[in-house]
Amino acid sequence: MEKTWRIGELARSTGLSVRTLRHYDEIGLLRPARRTESGYRLYGPEDVLRLQRILSLRSLGLPLSEVARCLDDPEFTALRVVELHAERVREELRIKGALLERLELVAERLRSSGGSSPAELVQTAMEVIEISERLERYYTPGQREYLEKRARELGRERIRRVEEEWPRLIEEVRAEMEAGTDPRSERVRELARRWKKLVEEFTGGDEGISRSLGRMWGEEEEIHGHDTARMREMISYISRAEASEDKP
Repeated sequence: MEKTWRIGELARSTGLSVRTLRHYDEIGLLRPARRTESGYRLYGPEDVLRLQRILSLRSLGLPLSEVARCLDDPEFTALRVVELHAERVREELRIKGALLERLELVAERLRSSGGSSPAELVQTAMEVIEISERLERYYTPGQREYLEKRARELGRERIRRVEEEWPRLIEEVRAEMEAGTDPRSERVRELARRWKKLVEEFTGGDEGISRSLGRMWGEEEEIHGHDTARMREMISYISRAEASEDKP
């Protein structure tokens, strides 16, 4: 019989996490050849070969969406892979240049702030770097300009209140989900309304920005200390509540 690997075995042999392999399965990038009667994933030799190709393409810096395109398009040549990598490097150089400008601004602000502790200053700088890099990676220049304008319109105080509300809302949603509350219940529907309102505070209802936001949560493994796999489960739960709004 052909050799197969369970997800834990494959994770250990490749150095990937089980969570990453599950994510690849969820987005259709690496589906196991079959499953046991109890639902355990079983990966065959062809799956392992595909995973090796995924890792090779990821090592070139390609995002998961481009990796999938490379693997599934039979006319996608090695030349095109190299061209994509070159494009990625050029984009990274541009991003690094923009990040350098932001870091210089942060450095200037930190020099002029005498009241903050060293730990607070370092934390502020790291958060600015993380946010800047992700904005550059997932949002177009036009979208970034819109988001900056949106932030000015909301004002610092409103942004602060929204940032304080998110952790509370996430915990409430997690509690209902873990308790097994039906997403069609009025309690979860109300949480979904609050969730939607907070997202729209950020996106302004712009569908393109919403898609970019979704892609970021789909491709990253952790954002602002949140496990994205767990967050995707909550987003799915909230989506079911939203979908039930127009149903009896």
